[in-house]
Amino acid sequence: MAQKNPHLNPETFRDSLSTVKDDGKRYWVYPKKVRGFFYRYRTYLSWILLTILFVGPFIQVDGRPWLLFNIFERKFIIFGAVFWPQDTHLLIFLLLIFFVFVILFTAVFGRIWCGWACPQTLFMEMVFRKIEYLIEGDANQQRALDESPWNGQKIIKKGSKLLVFAAISLLIGHLVMAYLIGIDQVKEIITKPPTENLAGFIGLVAFSGIFMFVFTWFREQACTVVCPYGRLQGVLLDNNSINVMYDYVRGEPRAPIRKNKAEESPKGDCIDCGICVQVCPTGIDIRNGVQMECVNCTACIDACDEVMVKVDRPKGLIRYASENSIQQGFQKLITGRVKAYSVVLVLLLAAFITLIATREELQATITRFPGMTYQLRDNGTVSNLYQITLINKTFEPQTVNLSSLVDGIDVEVVGGKEWILEPQSKVEGRFFLVTDQNMVHTPQQDVELSLIHKQKEIDKIETSFMAPVSKD
Repeated sequence: MAQKNPHLNPETFRDSLSTVKDDGKRYWVYPKKVRGFFYRYRTYLSWILLTILFVGPFIQVDGRPWLLFNIFERKFIIFGAVFWPQDTHLLIFLLLIFFVFVILFTAVFGRIWCGWACPQTLFMEMVFRKIEYLIEGDANQQRALDESPWNGQKIIKKGSKLLVFAAISLLIGHLVMAYLIGIDQVKEIITKPPTENLAGFIGLVAFSGIFMFVFTWFREQACTVVCPYGRLQGVLLDNNSINVMYDYVRGEPRAPIRKNKAEESPKGDCIDCGICVQVCPTGIDIRNGVQMECVNCTACIDACDEVMVKVDRPKGLIRYASENSIQQGFQKLITGRVKAYSVVLVLLLAAFITLIATREELQATITRFPGMTYQLRDNGTVSNLYQITLINKTFEPQTVNLSSLVDGIDVEVVGGKEWILEPQSKVEGRFFLVTDQNMVHTPQQDVELSLIHKQKEIDKIETSFMAPVSKD
């Protein structure tokens, strides 16, 4: 049982993880069912967030996805805007904005994201855990079932749970793939034989297997062992940060309620019932203070409030609070550190908006064809072969051609006179720069090319032209 875990000792709890034994084996956590104000509103919010998450891949604007994170083709669509590898600087700014926002939000409100909006918590506590309660019962029933010998009832319950978990994991795996490659490609994978799209089929199976493993066995270890956010909170939080906290000023010293016995000394409001530990999904004792394993899920708040009502004591012994508010009785949210983070965030947002507003809709990259220098032709001309990569970031088809700004050097496009780009597409082409051999006076000459779109120059690109010097 969680209460008997020696790592919950207030003198030694920071020496090791609460779910790991001294010999390295794992304490399996059986959190009790929780109900109350915060759990109810977390449930409502989870319905909204899970609906958005599952509907997201199906949202399309003018036939294109609203969100797409195609790491395989290095193409990202965020709120309808397309980002290509050439927009790496924009994605870096976006990531910086995200990280600074996380730092600012954590400095003020602690790990509220983990308990209320993190997909790991949403699926684990609001989907898989509820199904487990429905099939196997509350914590004590689950513990008894696990310790009982295998019989028909145990096989039915465990088998039913695993089948449901597998179905949901399969659904989540398809959801992740839809965000990575698009809902249309996922439909194609599941409607055709696996041999026609083996890579996609393997991806679906792999993602589904990972989620099955995480939510069936790994569980809270994803938060306490893998996720770096809990470890970062040590440097992000201060005494003004709001967290789920135990009011030790009011609660200590702890003492159970004993009937028909006079109190020998003043006691705190905590009756040492251990219910806050029993409902914790990561198996910690919140009364030990802020801990890396705490995901701010508020289960201990609801459980403790319920006990306080029963013993006729004020709610809020465990509540959202800061260290300073508990010690001094007042809360200060806007500190110097918060102001500094806010300034940095505003500057990053301004820079990102500026870059988005000035972003080129068409972009070209020109490189010399590998392994080739120059080619002498029979008609007395010399040519260089180049590769061009064109990216259309718009949602309309575009036509692009190329011309030289240097007299005597002409452009010959391989396969035609121009390139036609489909919406949100990338086209790779080849072209020659050609000049008369008699006009070459230096072995390497700088050349400026003009990218033309709708009879208007949209970009200038510099390259070099190599040729043997004319003897004339």
